[in-house]
Amino acid sequence: MKKIFVALSMVAFLAACDDSSSASAGANDESGGESSSSVVLGSSSSEKEKSQSSSSEKSGKSSCSVIDVSSSSVKSESTEKSSSSEKLSVTSSSPAGKIESSSSKSDVPQSYAEAKVMPSGTYDCTKYKCVTMEYLNQEFLEAGKYGEILDERDNQVYKTVQIGEQIWMAENLNYETYRSWCGGGIGYVEGNCATYGRLYTWAAAMDRSEGDCGYSHDCTTLGWGNVQGVCPNGWHVPSEDEWDALIAVVGGRDIAGQKLKAQTGWNAYSGIINEDAVGFSALPAGFSNNGHLNDVGDDVFFWSATQSSCHSAYDVDLYYNYDGVYLKFGNLNLSMKYYGHSVRCVRD
Repeated sequence: MKKIFVALSMVAFLAACDDSSSASAGANDESGGESSSSVVLGSSSSEKEKSQSSSSEKSGKSSCSVIDVSSSSVKSESTEKSSSSEKLSVTSSSPAGKIESSSSKSDVPQSYAEAKVMPSGTYDCTKYKCVTMEYLNQEFLEAGKYGEILDERDNQVYKTVQIGEQIWMAENLNYETYRSWCGGGIGYVEGNCATYGRLYTWAAAMDRSEGDCGYSHDCTTLGWGNVQGVCPNGWHVPSEDEWDALIAVVGGRDIAGQKLKAQTGWNAYSGIINEDAVGFSALPAGFSNNGHLNDVGDDVFFWSATQSSCHSAYDVDLYYNYDGVYLKFGNLNLSMKYYGHSVRCVRD
């Protein structure tokens, strides 16, 4: 099932953030659910079917709860409660001087030593928790073009890759926190955590409580700088601009899906060939609606750290039947904050 929103009602609902919407949103904020009048789930065509809502500057008269939060604030209560292709530029994300298979050690930026990214295979997966590696770009893996980090919070190991000037996790975050799922309810699949990582509400991704940054709460990240959110130390949830930079490096919005999607793991569609040209290896984790898993095999939605309204935030969307990616697409790449989406962290 795809995300389908009733566009006309949602335009007024999100842009105005009027008193009536805030009143009904109060209950939704605590439960993570949505009102039946605002969201409908069902099948869709290959065109993106999200709500078209206004992301214009909100006036000070918005009735949404405004939260004054800074990057120096303490962690959220929720966390405390739980333990064109010529432009492609990919280099290894292992420390300088530690890659034997690299064609030239000069290809490895000195910054990797400071980033504490280790060579792929440093951490023994019999001792540490590793995300499934079968969907990574196997040529990159064999050539040593992936690096590796250890999340010391839960001993989870992630592959990393440099794309352009950015260093990204090559796998979805799998850190367990409040308001995150690996499936559940409809469509639960054993092992989703190890394969796809977890799906987070936007507040959970920001590492804030639902009462701070959840649905109907104005929790703008402007002025925060890098938003670590639920990411490990030294990493952060990418802003919309950082996603935009990644997409520019791989050739632009129209072909970015082809370049970023894993070569395997996606449902087939005539004429669509996924290249995974830069080792990003995006998998179709689907999305979660209050713990109910949808669309595994069809699509993936990645949160950004950029809020669009008190009810929604910007995300990046890839589909099995589309070579492109939805980002800054006529304000259509918005998702309600209570949806569960994937998180890819980028190095500070």
